[in-house]
Amino acid sequence: MRSMLFVPGDSPRKFEKAAQGAADTLILDLEDSIVPEKKDEARALTSAMLQAPRTAQQRYVRVNALDTGRTLGDLAAVMPAAPDGIVLPKSRGGDDVRTLALWLDAFEAAAALVGTTRIVVVATETAGSMFGLGSYQDCSPRLSGLMWGAEDLAASLGATENRNGGSLHSPYRLARDLCLMGAAAAGVTAIDAVYTDIDNLAGLEDEARAARRDGFGAKALIHPKQVDIVNAAFAPTAEERAWAEQVVAAFAANPDAGTLRLDGRMIDRPHLRAAEKVLGLSPRR
Repeated sequence: MRSMLFVPGDSPRKFEKAAQGAADTLILDLEDSIVPEKKDEARALTSAMLQAPRTAQQRYVRVNALDTGRTLGDLAAVMPAAPDGIVLPKSRGGDDVRTLALWLDAFEAAAALVGTTRIVVVATETAGSMFGLGSYQDCSPRLSGLMWGAEDLAASLGATENRNGGSLHSPYRLARDLCLMGAAAAGVTAIDAVYTDIDNLAGLEDEARAARRDGFGAKALIHPKQVDIVNAAFAPTAEERAWAEQVVAAFAANPDAGTLRLDGRMIDRPHLRAAEKVLGLSPRR
């Protein structure tokens, strides 16, 4: 999961275009991209899009936040169509995930669904949510990712802007970093926020490469032309793969070693875990 592309839940045309692209995951949106008077219509359209012939892409649905009173209705509309995952906006912490997971248990049983619907939360959209970023550990095995976002957070803080040019202001750098740490602590994917300057593809590439460098595993997107740039930014380079293969091979040849010497440098178990992540392998404990 490198690229997660938002698609308005009321636009089959945009869905068809996105489904032909290279995004790893499509997020059919019932929240911010849908005006209030079209939200009920969007539920039915989203359900139909979920039932379109499947490709390798994952299909998630962003429902409305728990405090809107619309979440259960959203789930009732889309769960029979078996989405791969649900994105929960404005999550306040692990208790919100537990609530959603309980509802998903019921909807999966009612629809006789095979498999487990995953959960991704947008974890930094309100001031209060910042204090819940340490509460996602062990909240549910369904949880697969924490996404951070700056747009709603700016509104929550009463800010006039969240960045100057390409640089985030300090409250949003803090939100980004804490979300990254919260995801790492919970053992799930950290997902970088959307890049809203659609035509600035060089800025997008810089931000995506910085996100991967720091430990993010994916990035949220708002336009199809952003997909290829982000996929390339999150793909390991040939040099990184070669290094990772050397590290994995070294520990495979010395399974009881805690530290080893490779090309004149010391490597230890954290290096092994990093190498396994580069190669897409399940980490060893």
